[in-house]
Amino acid sequence: MSRKARTYQDSHSRFELKTILETGRTLIESNDLSFILNNLLLITMGKLMVSRGAILQYQPSENSYTVKRKKGSFPLEEGDFCQLQVSGTQKDYSVLQPSDLDTSLKLSDSDNFLLFNLRTSDYHLGFLFLDAKINGNPLNEREIDFVESLCLMSSVAISNSRMFDELKRTNRQLDQKVYELKTLFELSKDFNMMVDRDQIARTFKFAMLGQLLIRKFFFFLDTGEKRQMIGSSGITDKVDREQMDYLFNLDEEIIEVDEELRQQVPFLDRHKIEAVIGLRFQSEKMAVVGVGDRANNEPFTESDYNFISSMGNLALLSIQKTYLLEERIEKERMEEELEIAHSIQRGLLPSPLPSIPNLDLYAETISSRQVGGDFFDIIEVSENRHLLTIGDVTGKGVPAALLMANLQAILRALRPFDISMSEATGYMNDIIHDNTPSDKFITFFWAAFDSSQRIFTYVNAGHNPPILLRSDNDEPISLEEGGLILGAMSTMMPYEENQVALEKGDLLILYTDGATEAMNKEEEEYGEERLLECIRKHRDKHPEALYQQILDDIYEFSDQEQFDDLTLLIFRVN
Repeated sequence: MSRKARTYQDSHSRFELKTILETGRTLIESNDLSFILNNLLLITMGKLMVSRGAILQYQPSENSYTVKRKKGSFPLEEGDFCQLQVSGTQKDYSVLQPSDLDTSLKLSDSDNFLLFNLRTSDYHLGFLFLDAKINGNPLNEREIDFVESLCLMSSVAISNSRMFDELKRTNRQLDQKVYELKTLFELSKDFNMMVDRDQIARTFKFAMLGQLLIRKFFFFLDTGEKRQMIGSSGITDKVDREQMDYLFNLDEEIIEVDEELRQQVPFLDRHKIEAVIGLRFQSEKMAVVGVGDRANNEPFTESDYNFISSMGNLALLSIQKTYLLEERIEKERMEEELEIAHSIQRGLLPSPLPSIPNLDLYAETISSRQVGGDFFDIIEVSENRHLLTIGDVTGKGVPAALLMANLQAILRALRPFDISMSEATGYMNDIIHDNTPSDKFITFFWAAFDSSQRIFTYVNAGHNPPILLRSDNDEPISLEEGGLILGAMSTMMPYEENQVALEKGDLLILYTDGATEAMNKEEEEYGEERLLECIRKHRDKHPEALYQQILDDIYEFSDQEQFDDLTLLIFRVN
């Protein structure tokens, strides 16, 4: 080789090296994938006078290639997919010739094209396709080395561009998440200040429209009593109960509406609802949100659905809070009213207990609730005549207390009339029977005590028979004469009354079934025998002390549990 030829070759090699370095620096510094691919294709084709070239990007998930860039009459268009079967693996090659391909795809009319591997140390990125030169000659070894060097540098630039794009995408997602969290935080503060469900629904509606550009949506709520639509936008008619129930019964939380669901729920099809999202409160599905397309026509992503679900759960939590607040207010109102009723009921009982000649007495009633259906009364008719009463209304709580107060009013209304206790009991029975439900009735015992003669005249209307213990005998006498419980049926036969002459030292105990029917853990009743045994054991004590002994014995038996109203009246003749 002549000196002049060697000088030309050296100069040309330096020029190619400079071109490679300058091009490599430009490509590596660029994070624009389109710029990198275009320059790689243009530089190699221009430098080598190649008429056709293309860049094929590898798609690992599909094990295929996409035409990203092309120049000249390449047989595929940009965006097309193609399959390239290589003998071996792609990373085994730097340059592929037609003989290295196991494929029926015809990339060129000549057999002088080459595929340069675009790869890093870890990944195969694709191929640079270069056809033969314009003059039909294949690339020589020096030109192949030149292209390989450019491909190696371009592969680094492509990999960096992909990482940069992934970083930008991650940053965008992070920014979106920060924005969504900020939005949810602001909504949470707004919802926490609201106690009106309509206001919560309106705020949710504006959030859907403003944050996600959703033009159509609905919000179905299950209140426990009924299911209803509490918020919507762009919904022109109502959904029938069957279709709403179908949506609540769907198992999945986020469902994109398909043709089958549209057929099952035509309401979704009429309003072009794209997705249905279930919302849960304490693991129970309490709401369903349906969303239509967005004003910008962008499809919903998984992140969008999660954001809608989060907003919906905030709204649902706030709505449930309003129900709990209403329940709390109602409970407090009821407790206040019951406290007033308790005070009124306690006021209806004789306090302090009147002083009756020839009698030591003590009486007390304990309600199992704030108000109860037990009552007693001691009414002075004259200086030497008093009415002693005890009763037990069926049930507990306010209804029983109202009926008890009604009976007490009737009793006092009849006091001035000069009629027998038998007749008076019949009148009371008829009034209660005619003015109360059939399932409400009263066991009742009352007596007139003549303190001057120590005569005890009584009528027992189905009540627990009082226990009379004579001063010289421990065998009890039951005061049973009377008739049916009050209110069960109209008076068909007159009530019987009976008289008992009392003597000094006699003990009389009136009680309701809350005493004898108290139960222990084995569901065994306290019973009349235990009551009588306790009375006998402490019979010599003052009525108030005897009352406390009986109460302590009952509570010890029932492990301090009280299942029913309990009333005791204790009299000792002196």
